[in-house]
Order: sequence, then structure tokens, then C-alpha cells
Amino acid sequence: MAYPTQYRYTREHEWIDADGSIGAVGITDYAQDSLGDIVYVDAPKVGDHVTAGASFGSVESVKAVSDLFSPVTGKVTAVNEELKTAPDKINENAHGAWIIKVELSNPAELDALLDAAAYEAFIAEESGH
Repeated sequence: MAYPTQYRYTREHEWIDADGSIGAVGITDYAQDSLGDIVYVDAPKVGDHVTAGASFGSVESVKAVSDLFSPVTGKVTAVNEELKTAPDKINENAHGAWIIKVELSNPAELDALLDAAAYEAFIAEESGH
């Protein structure tokens, strides 16, 4: 699986696709593959604030419930409502199915995240491949 090079990644397996001051946030293909079939997504509401490194919700799969960690600090501007009734969209296309969109409080936080090559090296190390 090729990881989109324009995205930035966290060590907790979230991605962010920043376009100006707004970033779409989702989980990586590695994460959805590790979780298995996703059956529920718990996301914040529009207007809620998220903090870099802090939990903002969770995804529930047939195997486990996993916290979602925000890659950036900011205000939630959109929630992917489609995931309420079709959480499996994340399994189908993890890098296309965003969970929330965030207005970035500090765009410089993106610089602290992993680029695609660093993330791929990180998951190779973590998975022992």
C-alpha cells in the first residue's frame, strides 16, 4: 500500500491532509488492517476543539475499540456523517475516508508529524517487516 505523500502521519496511525488552514483527519490503511472490520466511529461534534496528541474519539471494530488521536490542535469544522451508517468506508478506502476536518490553530504542528516515507519506515519497524 502506498501512503499518500501529501499527507502527514502520527505514530498512532492517523493521517492528516492539510489544505491551507483546514486538515482532513483519518486513520491509515495499516490501522484499519490491524483493526479488522470497523463497525462504529465515535467522532466529536462540529465546533468541538481537538488537541494535538489527545484523543478525539474512537473506532470500534469486531476486534477492539481504539482511541483516535488528533495530529493537530484546532476546531472541528466538519464530521464525516457518512461514517455513522457506513463505518466500513474506512476499511474500503482508509486514505479517502476522512473522519473529521479541523481548522488548524497552529499549522507549524504539521512539521512535527511524519511524512509518508518516515511513516512507512515506522510501521515496518513496528510490524517487524
